[in-house]
Amino acid sequence: MGSLPPADGEGRQLQPPHAVMIPYPAQGHVTPMLQLAKLLHARGFHVTFVNNEFNHRRHLRARGPGALDGAPGFRFAAIDDGLPPCDADATQDVPALCHSTMTTCFPRFKDLVARLNDEAERDGRPAVTCVVADSTMTFALRAARELGLRCATLWTASACGFITYYHYRHLVDRGLVPLRDEAQLTDGYLDTVIDWVPAAPADLRLRDFPSFVRTTDPDDVMLNFFIHETAGMSQASAVVINTFDELDAPLLDAMSKLLPPVYTVGPLPLAARNTVPRDSPVAAMGSNLWKEQDAPLRWLDGRPPRSVVYVNFGSITVMSAEQLAEFAWGLANTGYAFLWNVRPDLVKGGGDSGGAGLPAGFAAATEGRSMLSTWCPQAAVLEHEAVGVFLTHSGWNSTLESICGGVPMVCWPFFAEQQTNCRFKRTEWGIGMEIGDDVRRGEVEALIREAMEGEKGKEMHRRVTELRESAVAAARPGGRSIRNLDRLIDEVLAPGLNTQH
Repeated sequence: MGSLPPADGEGRQLQPPHAVMIPYPAQGHVTPMLQLAKLLHARGFHVTFVNNEFNHRRHLRARGPGALDGAPGFRFAAIDDGLPPCDADATQDVPALCHSTMTTCFPRFKDLVARLNDEAERDGRPAVTCVVADSTMTFALRAARELGLRCATLWTASACGFITYYHYRHLVDRGLVPLRDEAQLTDGYLDTVIDWVPAAPADLRLRDFPSFVRTTDPDDVMLNFFIHETAGMSQASAVVINTFDELDAPLLDAMSKLLPPVYTVGPLPLAARNTVPRDSPVAAMGSNLWKEQDAPLRWLDGRPPRSVVYVNFGSITVMSAEQLAEFAWGLANTGYAFLWNVRPDLVKGGGDSGGAGLPAGFAAATEGRSMLSTWCPQAAVLEHEAVGVFLTHSGWNSTLESICGGVPMVCWPFFAEQQTNCRFKRTEWGIGMEIGDDVRRGEVEALIREAMEGEKGKEMHRRVTELRESAVAAARPGGRSIRNLDRLIDEVLAPGLNTQH
């Protein structure tokens, strides 16, 4: 439980610290930031959680009109992201959103903090004392510095993702990126070995870097966005990262040489579950931008242990109808039961109904052993004993949730640092296998079979079970990640709060 705020010298109770927390406006960033917000609230903080207006509306549609009413000491606010208004039930265009947040949100965020402080003075609420900003929203760190507020940044992706994004600028300086021409995408150039990145494998290839290096444009929005934002992280007094030491020790050591002090507080799903009182209204707050379905969990209840393939390509991945067909028939041909999240916007131009774009005959061929949903409570699915393998895009939240469930992975990385995560899962951690870019049903079938029943699959399961045990230990009360959370509070966000834990 969070403690009461300390009293002043005359015994009057002081106001609690007030953290304004702002994630990058995409599902994979909102989820871990909300989990961290719940942890701080449980430690006695007043929290204002800031979505962009687009996602604020999506939350209300997905979770109902009261979803963002907040709770005592926890409120939601919204900020204009600078893009034209839109009510699509899909992730916004990522390059446009990155450019807009980087160039338009600084004054809007400062105005929001000013409004919160005006309300605090008028209504007796605590004034803003600190900012926790997503590491790709560093305008909020700059604002905190100008306003004299304490600040930390949450890196929501992987440590291997950070260490490779950070070295984008060195790839540019060495003339390796941008590419000379599009032929280099397919002529073997991406297999160029980059052996000078600290703590990375000596045989790391250019194709293992986050995908935004695959551009011929020196002004590419995403390439330059990550150069800008990773440099901007130094404005924070602390870097918070959603991982645990046993998984990422060499990378964390390399990060600590490049950044302000680094605090590992993950896996955040376990840390939040173990720390936030279950009867607290904050515990029930959800972050999903699509409406969750419970039927998949009921369907899993009737299945034998480790007999089901779970398939989810995350919140942003899109594919062609041809690629979808290859995955579908690859799954069908394994003979295994499977649960597949098919988002309405999974297929480019694929319509707006669940399952849109699946090939003719697929439903009949898999009748009785398939369950299709649009969005389900993934962490609970991956912890269900029926799930044996996760076919995934290799996003970081999905990766951590799979580790927490003790489930090995077959990966089809789509973009960003998913390629990097996949590389580390294959070669450094031994918990995943990769499907090639040019997906073919035979490869899908063969890799899933190997992961479910083969010798390599058994070794992956053994290794992911070991990592799960380390993750559980780090996130339990008194575990290393929870101690790091308390250090973050005591040393950076609210010295003197005297949290009782």
